[in-house]
Amino acid sequence: MAQILVITPVKDALENTLQTAKAISASSLELEHVIYNDFSSQETRRALEENSGDLGYRLVNLEDVVDTPSPNYKVVLQMAQKEALKRSLPLVVVESDVEVKQHTFKQMLDFSKLHKNSGLIGAITVNFDGEVNFPYLKFKDVKEPVVKTTRSLSFCCTLFTPEFMGKYDFKNLDNSKDWYDTFMSYKSVELGFENFILMETPVLHKPHGSRPWKMLKYSNPIKYYWKKFWGGKDKI
Repeated sequence: MAQILVITPVKDALENTLQTAKAISASSLELEHVIYNDFSSQETRRALEENSGDLGYRLVNLEDVVDTPSPNYKVVLQMAQKEALKRSLPLVVVESDVEVKQHTFKQMLDFSKLHKNSGLIGAITVNFDGEVNFPYLKFKDVKEPVVKTTRSLSFCCTLFTPEFMGKYDFKNLDNSKDWYDTFMSYKSVELGFENFILMETPVLHKPHGSRPWKMLKYSNPIKYYWKKFWGGKDKI
């Protein structure tokens, strides 16, 4: 029986997504993994459908559910919260540019059980050399195994406790935003919960691998900022 619900939002980052799913499928913890395909290309959709059996995930193609253009992070969070609460499970968001380790989820779940007032619990992100990287560079010099923080947690690999989800309805998320990690982090603290970063639970993060268009920031910054501001992308 699943002990956590894991979700991965996807937008045309096929190779990274399959690597993410493979790592999740090797977890030592029983779980349910759902990939939300957010209007990717038909090629990506077919590949995700073909690999779902081998990699053990359930695929939800959002184009069959909603008609709002990508990104649909709010819709994904709302659907996931509803299922997690119905099944009384913690919810873990794992982005498609992240690879977890075999015991990542067990360590996160065990921590949540020991810290009953947890709201959000994040796994520290590292590069291929095991060094802390974006978006948690602000914690790179921390020596303690656990950091309690009021600062923003990323959704790279983050657990939402049932207690937090029971107090905040994701239907109230701001429609004008695209991403909700900063808002959710502060909302958790506002509601009296504590947020943590687990420094000894590292996950591999390949920055911007879940949203390839953001790599334009380095290769073509003019086009990147045009997409960001005039295209209305990346509102947080």
